[in-house]
Amino acid sequence: MGVGITVEHLNAFYGKTQALFDINITVQANHATALIGPSGCGKSTFIRCLNRMHETIPEARVEGKVRIGEFNVYNGTSATQLRRRVGMVFQKANPFPTMSIYDNVAAGLKLNGFRNRKQLDEIVQKSLHSSALWDEVKDSLHKKSGASLSGGQQQRLCIARALAVQPEVLLMDEPCSALDPISTGKIEELIFQLKEQYTIVIVTHNMQQAARVAEFTGFFLLGKMIEFDKTEKVFTNPSDKRTEDYVTGRFG
Repeated sequence: MGVGITVEHLNAFYGKTQALFDINITVQANHATALIGPSGCGKSTFIRCLNRMHETIPEARVEGKVRIGEFNVYNGTSATQLRRRVGMVFQKANPFPTMSIYDNVAAGLKLNGFRNRKQLDEIVQKSLHSSALWDEVKDSLHKKSGASLSGGQQQRLCIARALAVQPEVLLMDEPCSALDPISTGKIEELIFQLKEQYTIVIVTHNMQQAARVAEFTGFFLLGKMIEFDKTEKVFTNPSDKRTEDYVTGRFG
């Protein structure tokens, strides 16, 4: 079973500018949770705080508590340890262009000192199966570079790369925004399959996508979590007028 995420009183800053204000949320294990809201409202900053990517930006800092399972993200844990447990898939697919498909998937394992070729082969194959890409690339694992794949395939390759290090949580920052409808459908189908094994948090501008893939949805506005509830309730009977205005298209 996967692990849940507990966030308490999370505040995030870029220098003197505060980007997140007192975020409190419990993300259920083995479910997909969607984060929606207009551009610049703090969604991406929030998920970057979950795997400490936020702190790679100069003068960025975080206050508050984040727990992933029993793991305290900001107290006595190295960022390297954390990122083995929390995979990340970005808006724009970012395969390593000079590496083969195989080496793209194995990159994280090799970085962590993994050298057993038989086990590497097994994990690469399993990860490509899990990302629904194996059948499309199995004959060109070592012949083609990751950059030679189509946009949708590249995104699934990045998902395979994230899964190879066997994380417990998968964060996805608008993974379909640059993809065509067919590729988007494949990624959404994948999310359904993956949440049986992983806890998934997905940032999306596409409210229909949130409704399709996520059991829970959080609505961000101006750095605050305005509402967090079951997806069906957020979209059909929200508690806050601002949520209703956003999901009905009055602003955003």
